[in-house]
Amino acid sequence: METMTELSCAALERILRSAGAQRVSATAVAELAEAMEDYGLKLSREAVELARHAGRKTVKKEDVKLAARRSGPI
Repeated sequence: METMTELSCAALERILRSAGAQRVSATAVAELAEAMEDYGLKLSREAVELARHAGRKTVKKEDVKLAARRSGPI
């Protein structure tokens, strides 16, 4: 169950199980990893842009929170 992801497969499986899954396939973990990385990259880019707009080089918690609110529901 090897993926080209920086996210831990075990952590992703725990997320699926905490959402109610009784069994989780390796392909489901890989798909969740890809989806979460895509969303995380989009969110990160938005947070960086917000920090730059504020005249900062440092991305702060507030930038990430605002980026998440602006992106709307998944």
